[in-house]
Amino acid sequence: MTHSHSHDHGPAHPASRRLRTVIAAVLIPFALLVLAGLLALWPDDPGGHDRSGVGFDTQRQQARVTRVEEVDCAEVNAQSGKPPAKGGRPETCERATVEVTTGSDKGRTFKEIVTPDALRRYSTGQEVIVSYQPDAPPEVQYAVVDVVRSTPMWVLAALFALIVVVVGRLRGVASLIALAITFAVLVLFILPAIIQGSNPLLVAIVGGSAVMLIALYLSHGFNARTSVAAIGTLASLLLIGLLGSVFIGWARLTGSTDDFTGLIHSQYPGIEMSGLLLASVLIGSLGVLDDVTVTQASAVWELRQADPAAGWRQLYGAAMRIGRDHIASVVNTLVLAYAGASLPLLLLFTTARVGVGGLVTSELVAQEVVRTLVGSIGLVASVPLTTVLAALVVASDRPAGRRPGAASGSGGRGRRRKR
Repeated sequence: MTHSHSHDHGPAHPASRRLRTVIAAVLIPFALLVLAGLLALWPDDPGGHDRSGVGFDTQRQQARVTRVEEVDCAEVNAQSGKPPAKGGRPETCERATVEVTTGSDKGRTFKEIVTPDALRRYSTGQEVIVSYQPDAPPEVQYAVVDVVRSTPMWVLAALFALIVVVVGRLRGVASLIALAITFAVLVLFILPAIIQGSNPLLVAIVGGSAVMLIALYLSHGFNARTSVAAIGTLASLLLIGLLGSVFIGWARLTGSTDDFTGLIHSQYPGIEMSGLLLASVLIGSLGVLDDVTVTQASAVWELRQADPAAGWRQLYGAAMRIGRDHIASVVNTLVLAYAGASLPLLLLFTTARVGVGGLVTSELVAQEVVRTLVGSIGLVASVPLTTVLAALVVASDRPAGRRPGAASGSGGRGRRRKR
């Protein structure tokens, strides 16, 4: 999930050595703890793990549909031993001839039957993915499991990268690098470490913190403004983790609510599913958190440059007026993102005869409600947390050569002439 606004407010005003020392005293130990956590929790085999052989990790090959013909469904059912369809109405099925194009069985063909109610259809020349079960009878060793969609996915990724670079320029390049590192941390550390049996919450905190530090500093530069945003993000993550732990335990959410989570639990019983749910809450909120904290920190710095004489209370009040508008859009974004991800589930409950109370308190929906509300509380709290921290830091900063309370610009020179 991403939620981005432009934060390119120009270079941050140089901070004093005292301020840089204070911020470094907070962030350097934290960064060292994150590094130590990465080293301690790093999986033994980040590139792979024990194979379960239950569907996602079976042998797969590429294939091509060479012919599609219409056949009578009754004939197909008779050949396979299935009872004829009820109603006596003849139905037309499709029989696709598929040729394996990779692997040791390259050139081998098999038949795939497509019934009238099937969601996926095939056309001659279409590239598909087939699974291979060597221990199965020869006639059912191969089956189509997916279609090849590499071209549209790569074109979409290239279009995304092009637009980011054209609009964001150097910042856009930096954000793409940060995105690649985020993906690498997720694939090489977070997922393998959880599968290996490490505590999902601890892995999410360490991995999420590493992603946060890398993404923030790469995208927004090494300066005091980014550092304040990082501290605000960290504080909000800790709040989300605390609230998530309390309410997931209080609501007795198991984290195992569908076929995928049930499959994970059956194949890797050592994984704590409720901890995995909490980890997903943290990681899902992180993408919006850094946007909110950077926006608020940038707003305070811009307000300070516009009015150097403003105190921290004035800066906080003005920045919070910006933050309140941001809160409304961010919370709505998060709720819609979770609703969109759970739309098929919501459709099923809409058609079922279940009251609103039973709907919300069922584990399937309650899990998403807790995920959404806990994440939203953390996001809302990040606005005043980051704003007050940025206001205090900026108001207390005394760059070298500037006396406390001294005004800058021609107004200050005019007052000195009067004295």
